[in-house]
Amino acid sequence: MNPGGEGGRGGKNPPAPAVRKQRPALTAEEQALFRAAVADAEPLVSDRAHHEPPPPPAIPRQRTQDEAAALNEALHGPLLSDLFLEGGDEAAWRRNGISLGQLRDLRRGRWVAQAALDLHGHTRDEARLALTTFLAECQRYGYRCVRIVHGQGQHSPGREPVLKRLVLGWLSQRREVLAFCQARPVDGGAGAAIVLLAAAR
Repeated sequence: MNPGGEGGRGGKNPPAPAVRKQRPALTAEEQALFRAAVADAEPLVSDRAHHEPPPPPAIPRQRTQDEAAALNEALHGPLLSDLFLEGGDEAAWRRNGISLGQLRDLRRGRWVAQAALDLHGHTRDEARLALTTFLAECQRYGYRCVRIVHGQGQHSPGREPVLKRLVLGWLSQRREVLAFCQARPVDGGAGAAIVLLAAAR
C-alpha cells in the first residue's frame, strides 16, 4: 500500500476543481418579464460614467494687473491742466500758440484725417508703443491730421474710459502734437480723437 495514498509519492491528492453550476436558460416568459421591467431604462455611456468636471476658467491675472495699473496711471498720472470741455462734454486740448479758431476748425472737420490708428484690444504698454510708432511714421510722411481710436471704455473696469484718458494724456506730452479734440460722430465720436500735428521739419 502506498503510504501517501492514491496519486502517491507521499503527496496528497490535489483538490478537485470546483465545478460552476450553470444557470438554466431563461424561459420565454421570464425574458419577456425582464424586458418589460427594464423598458424605460437608458444604457450608460462609458465616457459619461467616468466624466470629470471641466477645469475652472483661467483667470487672466496679467490682464487684471495691467488694467489696474492703467487705471492708476489714468487717475494719478500727469494731469491735463489745460484740458477743457467745449460744447458740453467733448474734450479738447491745444498747445500754447494754437488759437481757438484752429481748434474749432479741427472740431468741425475742416482738417481731413490722413491716417488712423485703432487701439482697441491693446494693453496700456502696447497702446503707448503703438501710438509712439504711429506718430513717428506720420511725421515721416508729413501728415498733419490723424485720427486715434481709443474706444469708450465699455470693457474696462467700471466702464471707465481708462485708455481714453491715457491716450489724451500721452498726446498732450508729445511735442509734435499741436491740438486734439473729440472726433465727430461720423468719425467715432467719444471713442476717437482727431489730432493736429506740427509740420515735419
